[in-house]
Amino acid sequence: MHDFLRNLPKVELHLHIEGSLEPELMFALAQRNGIELPYDSVQEVTDAYHFKDLQGFLTLYFQGMSVLRHEEDFYDLAIDYFKRARNEGVMHIDMHFDPQAHLQRGVPLDVVMTGLLKAKQEAEQTLDLSIGMIMAFLRDRPAEEALDVLEQASPYWQILDAVGLDSAEQNNPPAKFAAVFERAKQLGLVRVAHAGEEGPAEYIQEALDVLDVQRIDHGVRCLESDEVVARLRSDQTVLTVCPLSNVSLKVVNDLRDHPLPRLVAEGLKVTISSDDPAYFGGGMLANHIACAEAFGWDEAVFRQLTRNAIEEAFVSPSRREALLARLSSV
Repeated sequence: MHDFLRNLPKVELHLHIEGSLEPELMFALAQRNGIELPYDSVQEVTDAYHFKDLQGFLTLYFQGMSVLRHEEDFYDLAIDYFKRARNEGVMHIDMHFDPQAHLQRGVPLDVVMTGLLKAKQEAEQTLDLSIGMIMAFLRDRPAEEALDVLEQASPYWQILDAVGLDSAEQNNPPAKFAAVFERAKQLGLVRVAHAGEEGPAEYIQEALDVLDVQRIDHGVRCLESDEVVARLRSDQTVLTVCPLSNVSLKVVNDLRDHPLPRLVAEGLKVTISSDDPAYFGGGMLANHIACAEAFGWDEAVFRQLTRNAIEEAFVSPSRREALLARLSSV
């Protein structure tokens, strides 16, 4: 099964590029940029990667990204993950990035975009890897700020595949960002949103109704509402589930208790992603292996979840056909 999962042409729909920052690279960038970290060693950082909840993770997450200052840093961050993912058999990544987290540190949007786009171009030219771009808004920041960032991004509208909504879900309902997502819709941008991770099933419904999203990131708490489950099943709205992330952030205490098997049994369009792999126990291969061991899934289940991801990925029609052909050959 491990060999099968490694060879499976995995497609990741939910990856925060800032959350792929491995401790070794964090230290290297800190040294390059003259930044003093509150850790004396790589091991100290690794030991800090144990969280009680989402907020505990976010504190370390934003602290870690303080080492990202220049175009070269964002390039190194992204290409480092792209190479690791490709070595694990990943063929496509829809990548979230958080401009506000950098703008509030004085890092211009052009610096972020130039570095990430350079890595994307190199990966697509040399690694047989395709990359989708999701510009995410921080839901614990003001909605007016998010709208301003969306307007600042006008030079990049044509290369964005979607806008998203992430960060602390508690007390930050989707409706707070109604105007931002309406503007994105006017621009012809696809909309996705984190919902139903820490927040209730009602947040999933609100994201669908108010933000008119085409994809729900996480969504595991949909099972608290039969109405929401029925709607997701009827519309075949994709859920980008992140198993090891949910364990790390105590959404569930043990992967064997994860609702993924029930989500599949309910006929929902489920996919597997890593979320923030540097912090949550590994990338796509680790998540797939963990699911195989926890749930006893056979190859057919993983083929279907991969097909779901390929069908929903932000790729060209020709790339989608190539990925489906690759899946058929495994």
